[in-house]
Amino acid sequence: MLAFLARRVLVLLATLVAASLAIFLVLEVLPGDPALLILGLEAQDDTLAALRGQMGLDRPAPERYLAWIGGLLSGTSGISHTYSVPVFELIGERLAVTVPLAAIALMLSTVLAVPLGMLAATRRGRAGDYGVMGFSQIGMAIPNFWFAILSILLFAVTLGWFPASGFPGWQAGAGAALWALVLPAFSLALPEAAILARVTRAAVLETLGADYVRTARAKGVGERRILWAHVLRNALIPMTTILGLQFAFLLAGSIVVEAVFALPGLGRLIFQAVTQRDLVVVRDVVLLLVAVVVVVNFAVDVAYAAIDPRARPAA
Repeated sequence: MLAFLARRVLVLLATLVAASLAIFLVLEVLPGDPALLILGLEAQDDTLAALRGQMGLDRPAPERYLAWIGGLLSGTSGISHTYSVPVFELIGERLAVTVPLAAIALMLSTVLAVPLGMLAATRRGRAGDYGVMGFSQIGMAIPNFWFAILSILLFAVTLGWFPASGFPGWQAGAGAALWALVLPAFSLALPEAAILARVTRAAVLETLGADYVRTARAKGVGERRILWAHVLRNALIPMTTILGLQFAFLLAGSIVVEAVFALPGLGRLIFQAVTQRDLVVVRDVVLLLVAVVVVVNFAVDVAYAAIDPRARPAA
C-alpha cells in the first residue's frame, strides 16, 4: 500500500508541475503582451512599461516562473490588478462560498441518486425502473441554470421559502448562510443526481449477477442484507469515480448558477477576472482548479485501493 501511495503522489506532483508550466506558457510566454491586454490598445508607453515592471515581464521567463511557484509555495501570491488585494485573499473569500455550495450539492445528489439507482436496479423492467430512468433522462437534458430559474420561481417567488438571490455572509450566522445555499445547491445537484443514478443502476445490476450474490441467496441470506452489505460495497468503485469528478466539476463549473443566484463564489470570480482581463487572478485560480481535479483523482485512486485491494497492483 505504501508503494502504491508513493507512486500516486509522484504522479500527482508531476501533473501539477506540468499544469503550472502550461498555464504559465499560455498566459505569459506565448506571443502577445499581457500588459497590453490588460490596459488596452490605447495605453501610453510609460504606463505599459510601469505595468510590465510591476508584473515582472522585464525579467526572463524562467525567473518569472520560479518566482511565481516560489511565491505559491511560500504562501504569497500576486496582487490583483482589479481589486488591488492579494489573490489568495480573494480566493479564500470566494472558497468560503463555493466549497460549502459544492459539498451540499454533492450530498444532495448522493442522497437522491443512490437509493433511486438501487431501486431501478432491483425493479429492472418494471415501473420503478422506467420512472428512475425517465427522471435521469430529464435531469441530464435540462441544464442546471434552468433548474435554478425554475427553483427561484417556485420556492422563492411563489412559496417564499428561500431567498431568491444573494448571500448574507457567514457573519450573519451559519443557519442564514446555509439557508441561502440550499436552492443553488439543489439546482446543481439535480443534473449530477441524474448521472449518478444511472451509474448506480448499472453498477448494481452488474454486481447482482455475480457468483457470490447467488451463493449468498442459496445460503438463505436476506435480500436486503445482500443488497446493502454485499452488492452496494462492490458497486462503489464506479460510483466513487463519478462522485470525485462531480465534486471537481461542482467547484469549477458553478459559474452560471452562481451568477443566477448572485453568489460571490469562485465561479463568479473567474468570470469577473476573465472579463476584466485580470491575468494574475486567472493564472492562480486556474492552477487551483487544476490542483483540485488532480487531488480529487488521487483521492479516488486511494479510495479504490481501500474498497478493492485488487486495484492496488493494477494501479
